[in-house]
Formats: sequence, C-alpha cells, structure tokens
Amino acid sequence: MATITTIIAFDLYGTILSTDSIAAELAEVAGHDRAGELASLWRRYQLEYTWRINSMGHYRPFTTLTLASLRHAVADLDPALVSVLTPDREDRVMRAYDALRVFPEVPAAFRSIRDQAEPAPAPATAAAAKTRVEAYVFSNGTADMISSSLSNAPDLAPHAGVLRGLVSVDEVRVYKPDRRAYEHLLRRVGKEGRPEEVWLVSSNPFDVVGAVSAGLRAAWVDRAGRGWTDRLLFEPTIVARGVDEAVREII
Repeated sequence: MATITTIIAFDLYGTILSTDSIAAELAEVAGHDRAGELASLWRRYQLEYTWRINSMGHYRPFTTLTLASLRHAVADLDPALVSVLTPDREDRVMRAYDALRVFPEVPAAFRSIRDQAEPAPAPATAAAAKTRVEAYVFSNGTADMISSSLSNAPDLAPHAGVLRGLVSVDEVRVYKPDRRAYEHLLRRVGKEGRPEEVWLVSSNPFDVVGAVSAGLRAAWVDRAGRGWTDRLLFEPTIVARGVDEAVREII
C-alpha cells in the first residue's frame, strides 16, 4: 500500500497564537481603553519592520524587531506614554509575548492531525493509498521564541507530539514573504523541488501570497469571514474560517 505524505506548515503569530491576547499586559502601559489599539499598532509595525528590513537587504532577529516595534507603537499612540514604558514594563510585556494564548479552534486542528496518524482499518484494496500528515511550525520568530511560545501555551501541551519540527526564518536571515524563506522550509521538510506537496496554513495574506508564489499550496484562515481582498498576483488554494477547518480541508 502506497503512502502519500502531506506536509502542513503552520504560521505561528496570528494563526496559532493570538497577538491580541497580550492586551492585558499592554493595559499597564496605555490603559484598558487603548490597550487593544496599542496591540494592533504593535503588530502592524512589527510586520512593517520585517518587510522594510527585507527590502533594505539587512537582517535583525525577530526579538529585536518586536521590541523596536513596541517602542514605535507606544510613541505613535501617545508620546506621553514613552516614559510609562519603563525597562521593567518592557521586560514584562516581552515575556508576555512568549506566552500568547492560542486561538480556540487550534487544539481541534491538532487533534485531527493526531487522529490521522492513528492506525486505520485495512483498505478494501491493496492499491489504496494511505495519507500521512507531518505538521511543522514555520515562523518569522527565532527558534527560542517559537519554543517558548509553544511550551507556554497550555492548550497545546497535550498535542505537542503532533509537531515534527519548528522551522524559523532566522536560520536563513530573511523574512516572509521573501521566496528564500519558503525555499528554506522546503529544504527543512525534505520537499525541495516539490513545493506542491507542502501546505502553508496562515491568517496573514502576505504569507499566503508568498507561499503560493513559491509554488506551495496555501490555506488562508479568514476568521472574520470577510473574504479574500488582496489583489497582488496570487490567491489562496483554499479559504477556511479557522485552523481546524483548514486542516479538515487539507487532509
């Protein structure tokens, strides 16, 4: 019986982990009324920094860009808050970033992958093929950030064995959606030259477009249900309302 291996690479921030879940810690800086706005600004500048540094041909680790974009967001929201963001508060916020909450449907997605790996009844015909799913995390974060984030997410602990590995762009010093980031993923999962056998699951349109441009298939997680509006060259292979739905569609 033939075995078909399908690789699923999950984006981490904004797909598996909610970057909005840090609002409670940001309330110490901006107050409860503006914590959500600060979280959104921080995420916006964090991503902008990765794109800008890619364009300039430079590289700084994601931890460095995350802290710099936090300071930028605070100053942009209200210059008076710069003095509120003391080194001690910065440290608490950054530690909280390594303990983001998972989106509620994520554990179900990992259960689906685990169940797929369990032995199934013998097929009716010897020619029937079995599909094996290998799951990875593929992130802009450094290896330490990814490991800390996953180990500090209690909802994921029972499913830790589902993940075959963690792939960080830090290893090639270039950020998504640069093609080299996706080529690095293909090498790490043993699919170099066979991008069509790898799926990316991401809630970030720029990530989806980058993956499809590099030949991968991509599931876009559209939690808001607004539909695909990005108009830059490529579209996702499938659109799902959650990570769990994306996994069901893939497998």
